[in-house]
Amino acid sequence: MPRILCLALFAALWGSASPAHSASDGPASPIQVGFYEFPPYSYSDSQGRPQGAILHLTKRLLEHAGYQAELRSYPSARLYNGLRDGSVHVWPGAPGKTELSGHTLETRAQLGGIVLNLYFRRDTLLPRIPEDLQGRGIIMINGYSYWPQTNALLNDPLLAIRQHRTTSHGAALEMLQRRRADFLLDYQLPVEQSRRRLGMSELPYVQLQRVPLKLIVSRHAPDAEVLRDALERAYERLQAAGEDLSLD
Repeated sequence: MPRILCLALFAALWGSASPAHSASDGPASPIQVGFYEFPPYSYSDSQGRPQGAILHLTKRLLEHAGYQAELRSYPSARLYNGLRDGSVHVWPGAPGKTELSGHTLETRAQLGGIVLNLYFRRDTLLPRIPEDLQGRGIIMINGYSYWPQTNALLNDPLLAIRQHRTTSHGAALEMLQRRRADFLLDYQLPVEQSRRRLGMSELPYVQLQRVPLKLIVSRHAPDAEVLRDALERAYERLQAAGEDLSLD
């Protein structure tokens, strides 16, 4: 076989065995990472720059997989729309959202977890769930959505829960202390940060749900499965190298 033909055949075989994407090649355009304001995990600082442990980890994983990341904050409804139409490629968040059913892939790797609690004042008896919520007022944060089990509880017509919305965790805590409602439905870490900042003592609570945090990839993103698998490999390689991947 002529030498030139052998070299051409070798090059063709090597090209077909190469990964679809490598760190040296880089993608044609950055991966669009969407997030919503959920401090301290993901938020925009006073200059509008994306900050937070889960955003730093997401960018690190994308770069290790050979991609560039472009991070942008969205209201939750627009973020979900972006994942459904492919304008948002990746969201570091919680799986199992009914709004995203059939439109997303998720990594096996769990980046961390969030805990959803029902807080109450110290002069309130430990509530039995769901019977002691009937006709009571619950404070929630604007723009936050929950999972089917919690949504079913909140919207149960037999319970007739009165829902009170506010804009921040600190405002929610102050509403609870001022007896504007009976309970606060909120995530543990943001509540703890706000409570310490306000100088409030610890509040009793009932844990309603513990949810993992993963990388959620839009099925409508270019080469969605390739992207998901590349992120999986990046996480596994960094973990095997002993890198600290915690969100603490």
